[in-house]
Amino acid sequence: MGRNEGGDNDRDVYAERLMRHGAPKEGFPRLGTEARVAYQLVHDELMLDGVSRMNLATFCTTWVEPEVHRLMDESLDKNMIDKDEYPQTAELERRCVRMLADLWHSPDPAGTPGTSTTGSSEAAMLGGLAAKFAWRERRAAAGKAADRPNLVCGPVQVCWEKFARYFDVELRQVPLSGDRYLMEPDDVARHCDENTIMVVCNFGQTFTGLYEDVRGIAEALDAFEERTGHDIRIHVDGANGAFVAPFSTPDLVWDFRLPRVRSINASGHKTGLAPLGAGWAVWRTPEDLPEELVFQVSYLGGHEATFSLNFSRPGGQVISQYYDFVRLGREGYRRVHGAQLETARHLAARVAAMGPFEIIHGGDPDRGISAVAWRLVGDEPFTLYDLADRLRTRGWLVPAYPLPADRQDEVIQRVLVRHGFSHDMADLFLDDLERAIEHLRGHPPTPSLTRDEAGGFNHGAGSTVLPPDS
Repeated sequence: MGRNEGGDNDRDVYAERLMRHGAPKEGFPRLGTEARVAYQLVHDELMLDGVSRMNLATFCTTWVEPEVHRLMDESLDKNMIDKDEYPQTAELERRCVRMLADLWHSPDPAGTPGTSTTGSSEAAMLGGLAAKFAWRERRAAAGKAADRPNLVCGPVQVCWEKFARYFDVELRQVPLSGDRYLMEPDDVARHCDENTIMVVCNFGQTFTGLYEDVRGIAEALDAFEERTGHDIRIHVDGANGAFVAPFSTPDLVWDFRLPRVRSINASGHKTGLAPLGAGWAVWRTPEDLPEELVFQVSYLGGHEATFSLNFSRPGGQVISQYYDFVRLGREGYRRVHGAQLETARHLAARVAAMGPFEIIHGGDPDRGISAVAWRLVGDEPFTLYDLADRLRTRGWLVPAYPLPADRQDEVIQRVLVRHGFSHDMADLFLDDLERAIEHLRGHPPTPSLTRDEAGGFNHGAGSTVLPPDS
């Protein structure tokens, strides 16, 4: 039988109408097409994306085991909200919450409230809402006004700016000063008052990968309460560090071992190693989650308590997260993160040896996650923006971006060492980094890329300047 003598599936895909005339780009298409043609069209366009494994900006999981792919495929049609229809998926979510409560030293893991979310940003907003409602209840009980809430934080991921704007809370962001890259304990008292609903501690800062001193900040708030009578809770934004420190530095106290820490959010799809779309919010005790925020929902024959910003969402990410917990256990996570931190330290040592860089964070497990951040020092004929742009020619996506308020004229660069970024891949990147420096020294950009020329600092890459929290 000849090539065109059989059914439609025997015809060459690139000779089909859609391929000859181009993809729909403006209006809704009038006619459909064969599945294989639509697939090939979309597949070919996606070749223009960067390679996710070479995206050294993103914190998110870019490599998973084949078994995770299978579980995700098997769970494609499961809706997390349908807990009556998918009771075992709901049970796996409950198990994950109890496991995280145990991992983060909750006083009563079996009774700790928590929920899965679509990511750490949603989980952070749930933590913020719980703090705002709890503060409002206290103010009402004391007969005081509750119309001017604020939260205090250091340099944070944009989700906290969204929370403050969306939920009408003043954001008091501690400005960076001197050589500081983080909010420090002695910053806290100057920014807190009776209207402070919480202090957000960034545990694995997006700009540098560094941990804020949660214990020191808790002690500063203890002293503040003794002096003023204002009891201010801590929310730990553990999007990145909450899945690292328990395994790499288990004696570092940052979690529910501190009574002032009332809630923690984390990204399962970052250092938790789950696929994209997995986040977690956990509260220290049931009393820390106001009852009025929890909805009792009757849906499709079931009756469930729910606290979330989303309704329908896929169940595969929760299932895969449970797989990770069972597959790896504490020892497995310790080995995975230990390998990443080892690679980060190797990378930092070689970057430092290249000469024009000062290492800000080099994978020290006591100070932060498996990231390497540096700034340019000395007199060089290029900027970090130029360097990021040059590295893109080899496929490496490496962010260069300004620091936050009061140090925004300073630019740093950061590499995330994620699961799947091996020692060998680090060496390949380092070789390309050396070649890029040599090229830029021999062929100085004219003019060098500035922040504005490189596309500005935004929260959705697509320019030389990549976002620190992508």
